[in-house]
Amino acid sequence: MAEPSADPSGMHGLVQHLLELRSRLLKAALAVLLALLALLPFSEKLYGLLARPLVERLPAGAHMIAIEVTGPFLTPIKLAVVVALFLAMPVVLYQLWAFVSPGLYRHERRLALPLLVSAVLLFYAGCAFAYFLILPAAFHFLTAITPPGVSMMTDIGHYLSFVLHVFLAFGLCFEVPVVVVILAAMGVVSVARLRSWRRYAIVLAFVVAALITPPDALSMLLLALPMVLLYEAGVLAAALLVRGRRSTQDARGS
Repeated sequence: MAEPSADPSGMHGLVQHLLELRSRLLKAALAVLLALLALLPFSEKLYGLLARPLVERLPAGAHMIAIEVTGPFLTPIKLAVVVALFLAMPVVLYQLWAFVSPGLYRHERRLALPLLVSAVLLFYAGCAFAYFLILPAAFHFLTAITPPGVSMMTDIGHYLSFVLHVFLAFGLCFEVPVVVVILAAMGVVSVARLRSWRRYAIVLAFVVAALITPPDALSMLLLALPMVLLYEAGVLAAALLVRGRRSTQDARGS
């Protein structure tokens, strides 16, 4: 007599999750692809906008160069890929959220969605802050200290790499409030402890700013001061979160 087959419900559920994951990934990739196709005709203009903080501050007669044969063709396309991912990120994160949210508790969804939205907006704000304030100040300083007799002509590929690293660094640094709120929400650290760490946070902000910004005092201050303010904003948000939880618990207890 043949043995009864094993219950396939577990395997069926796994297959369904994998199929949904594939669907979400395909939708996210399609969003990036559509954004890229829309941006490719304007890739050179995009690079012109990206290079403006440096080009506007180059000495008379100086210009950017391409030291690689394929640089003038590939570098704008690389930028278009990055910008496409940047623009499609809300769609990508929505697909991620749609996949994981059914497995979260109600209170977790209530906290996770605002944190996710805040993280995206803060990252965008960090990149904008770097483009409009940090890069112009840094390039003004760097062009001013160029030794006499030296022509400053930056390679377009190296410039793209430098600027993207700056964007990434500033975008991550602007995530300070999100990190603070997550730590408080998980109970890793209390709001009182976060407040007592204020002086250490200020010192750390200046150390991080000194490490990742170009070598001038203005750029360091322009990053350190917002990081301190963002830390304070994170502590305030964490305090409001904890207070709201206590009010909810008291209401349930009564």
